Amino acid sequence: MDGHIVALPTETVYGLGADATNKEAVANVFKAKNRPSFDPLIVHVPTLKAVQDVAVLSKQAEQLFLAFSPGPLTVVLPKRKCIPDLVTSGHSTVAVRIPAHPIMLQVLQASGLYIAAPSANPFGFTSPTTAQHVLDQLGTAISGVVDGGPCTVGIESTIVDMSTDVPKVLRLGGMALEQLEHILGPVETQLSSSNPNAPGMLSSHYNPGATIELYPDREALVAAVNSNNDAIGVLYWGEPLPIANSFNLSPKCVDTEAASNLFMGLRELGKSKVTKIYAHLFPEKGLGRAINDRLQRAANK
Repeated sequence: MDGHIVALPTETVYGLGADATNKEAVANVFKAKNRPSFDPLIVHVPTLKAVQDVAVLSKQAEQLFLAFSPGPLTVVLPKRKCIPDLVTSGHSTVAVRIPAHPIMLQVLQASGLYIAAPSANPFGFTSPTTAQHVLDQLGTAISGVVDGGPCTVGIESTIVDMSTDVPKVLRLGGMALEQLEHILGPVETQLSSSNPNAPGMLSSHYNPGATIELYPDREALVAAVNSNNDAIGVLYWGEPLPIANSFNLSPKCVDTEAASNLFMGLRELGKSKVTKIYAHLFPEKGLGRAINDRLQRAANK
């Protein structure tokens, strides 16, 4: 890539790709995103053999990759010397995944590169799930965008730290916790850190351009909208609501559909010039956990 950075499609969100072994290219990613250097990147590779090239792979971690990759799963492992410290923010571990999007896999296989690719948006804002989202936010700050259509999963990968004896989930995402526990048994979670060794652990993130208030109860959400004269946007799921400036994540309450629509909904409401977005939290199971995690971080000032 000669130091250039290009937005690439994955099944989760669009990533801002750079040769993970090229320090100049990786530095350009941090600069284009205005991303703090303490927030590490994920390295994307095409095969399990390539995982072993960049990280020390334990037997248990190998089981995870065999069960769920290619797919929306990232595993944190002890890193090998080929990965610069800039990629991992100085940590001795690296976050690595095998993406499922056919275009991303083709790029990885044809280039022979390990590609560091955080979400292709300015740091702290809503992640992009279409090529147009990338262009809207980064424009000429990057060398180009490969249009692979809308992302099917729509939220970032689940991150599991397998660098110690006790597996730990560091980010909820497109791989449901229940699926992981089928292989690992009950797992601990550590979803926030001021010194993260994986992305997505900061308490405030995914800003759509409007303040967000969260409602676990649909009736309370509707009552709040009806009692407020401000320009309110509503992000919800279930039976349609006759409310202007609203976005239904999933009329049939399907968690995978809601996840794939989440960032699209936040963007649409953010562009509608509302002052607040009232969001209905999803049931805390399956991908509902990850949906609520994104909403809670977006709501944090």
